[in-house]
Amino acid sequence: MQYRPHNYQQYAIDFILENPVAAIFLDCGMGKTSLTLMAILRLIYDSFDVGKVLIIAPLRVARHTWSDEIAKWDEFSILRYSIAVGTAAERLVALKADADIYIINRENVPWLVEKSGVPFDFDMVVIDELSSFKNSQAKRFKSLMKVRPKVSRIVGLTGTPTGSGGYMDLFAEFKVLDMGERLGRFIGQYRTSYFRPLATNGQVVYSYGLLPGAEDEINRKISDITISMKAVDHLEMPELISTEYPVYMSGSEKKHYEDMKKDLILSIPEGEVTAANAAALSGKLTQMANGAVYSDDGSIVRIHDRKLEALEDIIEAAVGKPVLVVYWYRHDRERISRKLTEMGIQFECIDSDASIGKWNTGELPVALCHPASAGHGLNLQESGCGTMAFFGIPWSLELYQQTVARLWRQGQKNRTVSIIHIITKGTVDERIMKALSEKDMTQKALIDAVKAEF
Repeated sequence: MQYRPHNYQQYAIDFILENPVAAIFLDCGMGKTSLTLMAILRLIYDSFDVGKVLIIAPLRVARHTWSDEIAKWDEFSILRYSIAVGTAAERLVALKADADIYIINRENVPWLVEKSGVPFDFDMVVIDELSSFKNSQAKRFKSLMKVRPKVSRIVGLTGTPTGSGGYMDLFAEFKVLDMGERLGRFIGQYRTSYFRPLATNGQVVYSYGLLPGAEDEINRKISDITISMKAVDHLEMPELISTEYPVYMSGSEKKHYEDMKKDLILSIPEGEVTAANAAALSGKLTQMANGAVYSDDGSIVRIHDRKLEALEDIIEAAVGKPVLVVYWYRHDRERISRKLTEMGIQFECIDSDASIGKWNTGELPVALCHPASAGHGLNLQESGCGTMAFFGIPWSLELYQQTVARLWRQGQKNRTVSIIHIITKGTVDERIMKALSEKDMTQKALIDAVKAEF
């Protein structure tokens, strides 16, 4: 099949060709992989500016997505690639192969730089999901920074540049791109210049907020190497309908929740649950809102079945059309699985190539997926599914948006995609939804500020 880029894709291709340092913020489903491959193709075989490319990506994306995209388009057949995942021995063989492009998962960047013994002679690096380099203290960040001066061209790709950390995340992401030229070399300097402390305890600062005018100043400083585009501006996207399905605990169930919230301990015949601190309490309350919680001895304590009942209603209302169910905790998956078995519904967890294949060919009426495994690089819209039900909702904006984008993307067969959030009223579920909404506003401000105008 011949590659015919959309206008916005051609714009991004030209931007990469013209800018040795480029940050490309495109929504999921807009073809970041294919347009980057076209830019690589031209840099290697047309202008001869690049000879050896390293692509750093999430594991599943590294293993499948880039090679699948090369195989999909006729123009890319000339590109020789080698996938360096698996055991250390397998990675070494792949890195020593004769290729134009070497693809490695992000967890193995420290190994590549410090332990592999392979010379880091890549003259171009592509970071697929730049947001995974938002922590300047992480090993992968520090390792890549050691060899960053050797790289003449670098591209950062993501649809979610600011996650839970908001604009604070941008420091590390842009330092790995421009080595601190725009936002500074040190995180302390960046904080002092653009942020003010919000929540403090003595000298300890727990959270920061942007200073007046800081948002515009940051956007201005990164705008020369950054473009961003939204799918709804350039693609015929299906309508996205986001709703909440409220459920309500009984008096006794709510009392268990409130006791846990107040005392950090819950003692009931089924077991004892304690939380050592606020972070642990948040996790316990989230579990209880979903209907079960892990006790101190690791057993599962049932609290209620309200979300399971709601999920049954949602599946029955779909009248045979596929439903993708998103869970967070292992006990969520186990309880959902038992419920679906009782209902006599065929289902599988989306955790392997075989299950993905079954889902996309329409063999499964219901599938379960976890945001951490389904967040990046999966195309799940081929099944004809237009309904996603969040049994458990992640705190991470990045994981949430990436999961939604598995269905709400180009190629979706339905005119509408329905995202249903099962919310237990009066619980932490409501706070999670509010937090995701507030983080999204931060990200929208960034995206809009550097949006490419045609």
